[in-house]
Amino acid sequence: MSFRGRLFLATSLALLVPLTVLALGVRREMDRRLSGESRRRGEAAVQALGAELARERERVAARLKALAVELSADNRFRLAAVQGQAASRAYLLDWAGGAMRLSGLSLLQIQDSTGRILSSGHFRNEYDRLRPELPDFLLAAGDTPALVRVRTAESPLLALAAAERFAVAGRPFALVGGIAAEDGLLKRLDPDPDLAVSLHTPDSAGTPRAGGQLVGEIPLPFLDAQGETATGSGRLVVTRTSGTLAVLQRGLNTWFLISLALTALLALGLAAWISRLVSRPITELAAKTATVDLDRLDVDFATARDDEIGALSRLLGAMTARLRTGAARLREAERRVAMGDLARQVNHDIKNGLVPIRNVLLHLEQVARDRPETLAEVFDQRRGTLESSVAYLDTLARNYARLSPAAAPEACDVNAMVAEVVRASGAAAVRTRLAGELPPAAADRVMLRRVLENLVGNAADSISSIKGGEVVVSTESITPHGAGPAVRVTIADTGPGMTRAELDRAFDDFYTTKADGTGLGLSIVRRLILDLGGALRIDTEPGAGTRATIEIPARPGGRAAP
Repeated sequence: MSFRGRLFLATSLALLVPLTVLALGVRREMDRRLSGESRRRGEAAVQALGAELARERERVAARLKALAVELSADNRFRLAAVQGQAASRAYLLDWAGGAMRLSGLSLLQIQDSTGRILSSGHFRNEYDRLRPELPDFLLAAGDTPALVRVRTAESPLLALAAAERFAVAGRPFALVGGIAAEDGLLKRLDPDPDLAVSLHTPDSAGTPRAGGQLVGEIPLPFLDAQGETATGSGRLVVTRTSGTLAVLQRGLNTWFLISLALTALLALGLAAWISRLVSRPITELAAKTATVDLDRLDVDFATARDDEIGALSRLLGAMTARLRTGAARLREAERRVAMGDLARQVNHDIKNGLVPIRNVLLHLEQVARDRPETLAEVFDQRRGTLESSVAYLDTLARNYARLSPAAAPEACDVNAMVAEVVRASGAAAVRTRLAGELPPAAADRVMLRRVLENLVGNAADSISSIKGGEVVVSTESITPHGAGPAVRVTIADTGPGMTRAELDRAFDDFYTTKADGTGLGLSIVRRLILDLGGALRIDTEPGAGTRATIEIPARPGGRAAP
């Protein structure tokens, strides 16, 4: 073996052997420490969940005590429940429903000493049924959090419940109340991103979710009070949903292989390739992110990548969508303030318009009283003032009425509406490109038509002075990532386009570049699309035209209104 070969072999062994020993030692130590830390975190999470369940149960019990105190002093309840007065029967039946909503409970019942239900908030039709086992079960559980399943008008309700006994005029009653355990409660109890919390009752699946590792369980007394009463034991199950240790081990193995590769002759090429492969999408993502600000939140982060860069792109897209919604709401609040000022101005202008009418009427009344023979001549002289004032008030009323339409959501045939709007525009340069098998949109027909009329009208106006200009209105069905199906309408023109400054102000109230414009059209478009639950994006460049894209939620399986 040559010296070069021996040197290469010795150098390789000198690098690879220590690196291998270091990697195996670090991995073993990480395994040991992470396993211990994960076990301790799981045990602590289970203890914290038990304490939180107890606190939730105490909060429910405290609300029931407050309601019991209120009922003890309620004369109408005394008349209905104790004295049996028929006139107060409706008040008694409705009391639990109102009290349940005000106290934030999902379950509320009043029972008399025999267990007869006097009022039920979660299921009104349960009055007069006998359910003495429900308060008895909850009171027997004491301070231990307990689960009950009861009937409602729509589906069974699983609730974390408590009971409270009280007396009115010497007669005992019982209050049963609780909060829904399968929705908001589980979300509040989720202790850790790597842990999942689920409720299991005797009649549900008793195994943790697929791929999950059991961390701990909290037993909970359970009563099924839907029909035939059944008792048992429920469980709050805590599982580990992601293998943090396995992820770290894969990372260590990857770096170990990369370190070995760096000792090879292709290290520089591999490093350059990895650097270029990673930096290019990050650079593009950084360039897009740099354009985001509160006045420009229509940046498109859509990507087909399924790796970490794609996940980051979708995360940024979701973030800008939330910012866009927040900014839209803020601007809507500002717009409403501005509209309040506008309403006050319109009120002032209406009063000004009524003054000439009142003066003319007073004049005509005086002429009719003093010189009736000249009434027709005076009326002809003052008719112009009346007509001018009435036309002024009519214009104000129509303009003000267009600012706040009443919403009536229904299934809309977007293709038919686009064709109707384009036909009504009368512009020969406006063409359509409509997709087949388009699902109906869930929208208010009048609001959607106003949006289309404004955008198509603006696009047609932008090409009115351009020879050969055209407007293309197209439709398509889309399914955004992480969202339901939607209908996309695109209005693209070959007009002069807008600058960044013009685009930033395009949707401001009262901003317009038209000599006869009010500056409210695009402001109303933005508000209407927000009310429809849709999204609007404007892409434009000076000299390259403007493209307005609307996305409206679809109603799958629905039929469009004719």
